[in-house]
Amino acid sequence: MEKHQSILDLHPGLVWGFAITVVIMLLLDLGVFNKKSHEVSSKEATIWSVVWISLSMIFSGVVYWIFNQDAGGHALAVEKFTQYQAAYWVEKALSVDNLFVFILVFGFFKVPKHLHHKVLFWGIIGALIFRAIFIFAGVGLINLTYLPEMVVFGKAVSINIVMTLFGIFLVYAGIKSWGGGDDGDDEDFGDSAGAKLIKSFWKVSDNYDKDKFFTVHNGIKMATPLLVVVAVIEFTDVLFAVDSIPAIFAISNDPFILYTSNIFAILGLRSLYFLLANFIHMFSKLPYGLAIILSFIGVKMLIAPWIHISSPVSLGIVGGVLIISVLLSVIFPDKKEDEKA
Repeated sequence: MEKHQSILDLHPGLVWGFAITVVIMLLLDLGVFNKKSHEVSSKEATIWSVVWISLSMIFSGVVYWIFNQDAGGHALAVEKFTQYQAAYWVEKALSVDNLFVFILVFGFFKVPKHLHHKVLFWGIIGALIFRAIFIFAGVGLINLTYLPEMVVFGKAVSINIVMTLFGIFLVYAGIKSWGGGDDGDDEDFGDSAGAKLIKSFWKVSDNYDKDKFFTVHNGIKMATPLLVVVAVIEFTDVLFAVDSIPAIFAISNDPFILYTSNIFAILGLRSLYFLLANFIHMFSKLPYGLAIILSFIGVKMLIAPWIHISSPVSLGIVGGVLIISVLLSVIFPDKKEDEKA
């Protein structure tokens, strides 16, 4: 992994610029455009998807411009730009797996469609916090766990313990998840960790009370099922981060690039959910593609001390696997889904 300076070192003011942009967009999203709970249309979801992807691409341009102005010049700017793009699209791809689970969770708890946006919004707020903890702590841990340089397979290398463990885990996760997109169909989300946490603090009412998280029955304050759903979504995101966060560590060790690309990918996940929720069954081969991506990134981590796979190459492989997965899903649709239709 490269040892160049981070944007955090070169331009700390950009941190505030990124944070302010995200806060303003979230306030506009919840306080202006979605002040009242409503069912999000495909048109609205498309607009927001374009907005978030455009913001992310603009920010990647800012990353290139900043590094191009500094001592690293064009070569470093291109490297950082491609790292950002690779991390963004890897996280975006792996986050699609979340959509399958979101659909199952909303169906299990019978969440009214006009409340889906609010649940996902608060889920995103939690993701902003947990992803920051995972990424910055992870980078710090990686920097502390390099072994002394040694000769292995005829080459002097410096092996990192954490990256090696992450690589083994991702290969295992990829193999285990091969085609496992339907594993959660019969899962009891009411007995999940998130649901248990809420139930340990409050009694939960049987019915929703508009878009409220708490309600009062017979003078007793109770949590509504909506709060339980938010907790389940939060814990689900933490579980998925166990796969996706180690994956982006194979791309860069710059915490700011990793965090910003990760957050932009997550912020666009809500609109992507509403855009694809009714068509997710059309991507039946996508779980296989995601399994290949996880395994590829795991192998990349394991061979990194000997063979460096650049960010542009990684980006091309990830993009190619996703495109092939989607095309195969369209050409060879799932027979079970055809029977349901």
